[in-house]
Amino acid sequence: MDENRMSAFAAAQEERLRDSRVIAGRRLVWGEGSARCALCLIGEAPGRQEAEQGRPFVGKAGENLNEFLRAAGLRREDLWITNTVKVRPAKVSEKGTVSNRPPNAEELALFLPLLAEELRLLRPPLVVTLGNTALRALMGRDASIGAVHGRAVQCPMLEAPLFPLYHPASVIYNRALKEVYQSDLQRLKAYLEAHEPEGRNCLCD
Repeated sequence: MDENRMSAFAAAQEERLRDSRVIAGRRLVWGEGSARCALCLIGEAPGRQEAEQGRPFVGKAGENLNEFLRAAGLRREDLWITNTVKVRPAKVSEKGTVSNRPPNAEELALFLPLLAEELRLLRPPLVVTLGNTALRALMGRDASIGAVHGRAVQCPMLEAPLFPLYHPASVIYNRALKEVYQSDLQRLKAYLEAHEPEGRNCLCD
């Protein structure tokens, strides 16, 4: 698998979805990184800065990601980073302020098959989900991050193990999770060190 094939996948889907009522003219933000990744990281959806730049995990989300990478001993350039939903889910307040919201059922229904195809093309040795939205996209609506975080679990729709983590942003709103989140990152680092696949290095020296 190489980056050219992933770029072709994104281009084909962009053309197919151009007139989608669900997308409604919003910018699509596709995954990026190394197609020979040792780890595929899946978030929820792009935020404002990601939609503006057309890249996943930039701006504040990128700062959260960089902290995550440092703690886990990883490098962004050696991962594949993507989101469950490829457009920004947003809402407008009565005052006209635009803010993020969770993806709705229509958005999830549109993008879940694309996420499955993205993972089929990548075939990463390990998938890491951030938060409940990405976890439930792969494990079903009844899955809960509180029950499975910080350990490798089997997922019926994946050939690879799944390692669920709390979303980095959740620590901002719930400081009680910080210690749990940091512990989970160390568990992920230990898992990668024990299961690093040949020819797919993602750990910093």
